Amino acid sequence: MKRGSAPRRATDACRHAFDVCEYTENNRKKDLKMRKFVKVLALALALALSLLFADAALTDSRVRTLQDIKDSGTLVIGVFSDKKPFGYVDENGDYQGYDVYFARRLAQDLGVELKLVSVDAPNRVEYLTSAKVDIILANFTVTPARAEVVDFALPYMKVALGVVSPDSALITTAAQLAGKTLIVSKGTTAETYFAENHPEVRLLKFDTYTEAFNALLDGRGDALSTDNTEVLAWALENPGFTVGIESLGSLDTIAPAVQKGNDTVRAYIDEEIKALAAENFFHADFDATLKDVYGEAVNPDSLVVEGGVIE
Repeated sequence: MKRGSAPRRATDACRHAFDVCEYTENNRKKDLKMRKFVKVLALALALALSLLFADAALTDSRVRTLQDIKDSGTLVIGVFSDKKPFGYVDENGDYQGYDVYFARRLAQDLGVELKLVSVDAPNRVEYLTSAKVDIILANFTVTPARAEVVDFALPYMKVALGVVSPDSALITTAAQLAGKTLIVSKGTTAETYFAENHPEVRLLKFDTYTEAFNALLDGRGDALSTDNTEVLAWALENPGFTVGIESLGSLDTIAPAVQKGNDTVRAYIDEEIKALAAENFFHADFDATLKDVYGEAVNPDSLVVEGGVIE
């Protein structure tokens, strides 16, 4: 063996090892750069897609003018499907009720088809703001808070709050509800009224009227509050329950609602309500949808509003 060959081989081996390490480090850096690039690309793609879908959502929620509705040939109205006798689905699967009767006339006089969409009290505003419906006809009480987010047309009904309870423990005054459980539906004037004026009353809240009334039948609450017209109709069909408080709070009105700023549709509804007064339309609506329910218990004039004029 030549002298110096071993140290030279050792030196070459070190250089080779260093080259390998340098190569490996360079590859690692390239991999990191590639990963960062992929991450940035993925983020950019995600942002682009989110903007695309956001733009589509804004387009979908665009207000439909009266001309848009005429051009489409369909008027979309949100109504209740479980609030008999104002908006409900009958045994044949057809929508019926006081609000539905009016909805059909609005579409008929506009010369378009009617599409009814089921809504619940908590989502009435959302269905308008997202343009899922053109109009809400779902026992929508006019309040200042609601008027900030939707536009109301002229009223077609008068209403106050009522309270129904079992005959065995009848509630006849609001004071009797202190410390008791009162059933209400979310998003209703009953919920707001008791939360603001009677904090001593425990509220048991439900999304739908069906759930709320079933809770009363099951004894999960001491009483139930909603519009007096509704609790009276329900009590007449459910022996053993009575409306002990027939009128609570202020006398309010029920009116159609449209998306904020939808002036053309609101104006059409206003003109329609005024024109229908000549034929006492809402009294005819009462006779067709409510008279069999209330009998002589309710005077139509205490509920009906003709021409948008409160008397």
